[in-house]
Amino acid sequence: MNIMLFHSVYGPRPAVQEAAERLRAAGHQVHVPDLYEGRTVETVEEGSGIREEIGKDELLKRAVLAAAPYSERGLVYAGFSLGGSIAQTLALGDANARGLLLFHGTSDMAENAAVDELPVQLHVADPDPFESADWLNSWYLQMRRAGADVEIYRYPGAGHLYTDPYLPDYDEAAAEQTWRTALGFLDSLA
Repeated sequence: MNIMLFHSVYGPRPAVQEAAERLRAAGHQVHVPDLYEGRTVETVEEGSGIREEIGKDELLKRAVLAAAPYSERGLVYAGFSLGGSIAQTLALGDANARGLLLFHGTSDMAENAAVDELPVQLHVADPDPFESADWLNSWYLQMRRAGADVEIYRYPGAGHLYTDPYLPDYDEAAAEQTWRTALGFLDSLA
């Protein structure tokens, strides 16, 4: 599978590269664009500052340019938190998308979004400070109306970015379960 993996608001930290290596070890081709041009941060607040400085439109432009050379072959879009939001936007706009794998984050959707049974899998903490239960219920219904085939996995007690072993949110058991489930999802798309 050809995967476009987007980093979180923290930037292209080691955990993102380690995730890409895990996916490569499972036989996938993985592309990890650096939307922050080499900058990484230690706090959500610092990352939000970079995101605001760059701007949403520029981040999406960088993501589209990174994905464009691979899109015709059919990508699985994936991302962590902010990167999940970006991945979702691109997947819903790419008729060749093979799937959408979201870790810790979703995004608003255009009302006219439409896909043809796009496989979507979301992994999220329960509760999550950025993805409330009400939001996730609404998001799920919107994705289903758009034509996506959606699975949501919630991990009680985990922190927001629980798959990143370098952050306080890390939850080893939840992270390992997430990776087992995500790799099964990717295998099902082959």
